[in-house]
Amino acid sequence: MSEYQAPSSVPQGGKPGKVQALAIMTLIDGILNVLYGPILAVSMGILALGTVITCLCIPAGIYAIVVGVLEIIAATKLLPEPAKTNEFPKYLAIMQIINIISLNAFSTVTGILALVFANDPEVISYFASVPVEPTQPF
Repeated sequence: MSEYQAPSSVPQGGKPGKVQALAIMTLIDGILNVLYGPILAVSMGILALGTVITCLCIPAGIYAIVVGVLEIIAATKLLPEPAKTNEFPKYLAIMQIINIISLNAFSTVTGILALVFANDPEVISYFASVPVEPTQPF
C-alpha cells in the first residue's frame, strides 16, 4: 500500500538556505529596529534637548521604526513554505543600508547581505518557480 502525496507547487529541493537566511535576518533586524527606534528618538531627543541636533536625532529613530515594520511584513511573507512573494524586496535592503543614519550597523550589514543573497542565481530561480496568488484590491 503506497501513501498518496498531494502534488506540490514547491520547487524540487524546497526553500534554499539563502532564502531562509534572508527571512530570518530580516525578521530579527525588523524586531531590533522597532525596539531601537523609540529608544534612539527619546534618548537622543532628551540629550540634545533644545539644540539643532534634536531635529536630526528624532527622525532617525522614526526611520528605524518604519524600516522595522516593513522588515517584519517582508519576513512574514518569506518565512512560510513556499514563500508568499515572488521576489525579495530590494528597496528594503537599500533602506536597511541607509539605516546607518540611526547608527545601526547590524541593519547595514543585513542590508548588504540581503542584496548579495537576493542576486544569487539559486534564490532568483527559487522565486521564479514559486506560485504567488494575485492580491485582491480593496
